[in-house]
Amino acid sequence: MKIIKNILKFLFVLAAVLAVISAVVYFVYNEPLPVGKEGKEAEALAQKMLKAINYTNYTKTRFIEWSVNNKHFYKWDKEKHRADVKWDENLVKLNLKNYSKSEVFIDGVKMHTEPREELIEKAVNYFNNDSFWLVAPFKIMDKGTVRKLVKLDNGEEALLVTYTQGGNTPGDSYLWKLKSNGFPESYKMWAQIIPIGGMEASWDDWKVTETTTYLPSKHKFLFFTLDMGDVKGYN
Repeated sequence: MKIIKNILKFLFVLAAVLAVISAVVYFVYNEPLPVGKEGKEAEALAQKMLKAINYTNYTKTRFIEWSVNNKHFYKWDKEKHRADVKWDENLVKLNLKNYSKSEVFIDGVKMHTEPREELIEKAVNYFNNDSFWLVAPFKIMDKGTVRKLVKLDNGEEALLVTYTQGGNTPGDSYLWKLKSNGFPESYKMWAQIIPIGGMEASWDDWKVTETTTYLPSKHKFLFFTLDMGDVKGYN
């Protein structure tokens, strides 16, 4: 009985400590969504950003491969709108035009019944999230996006992009901080899955692929690092 009381006491103290840490992090890092202005200046900054990352070459790149922290593995055929998504013993050959036509394998065995649908849904969520961490800069002109110019406190200009449709969480916004040549350095996020607004993530270690497309291989935010693995882009 005494052991159970000690365990409960420890869990209570741990919960209290985590609550305090969460509150501190929230009040230190949480920021309101900045006010920006739509128009020619915002569109010009967006085009400068796309030129810096070789957007035209990206559109001509057929295959992209990457992973996330050596747990999720991807091969994306942009031309045929298909993607292989691998994790653990699972492989889902996603049909990005019609999810119901996707193929599911567990340990190499093709599945025709459950958990087929469950794994397709999971693969879609993985792909949507993990591909955004790879190609978000190329998606700033997607259908349903709104672009605004934001003046930062240091006098520099940043690009606020809001997604009003598509993906898993429409309504998310991202404030891109750019170098003087338009190349992305980081973005701040106002996303439904992140309770703290304005969390900043770096876009680091950019790789030049075979198609001369720039893709990031690492992101850092707070105490976390997203390693995008051996990033490749080819035809």
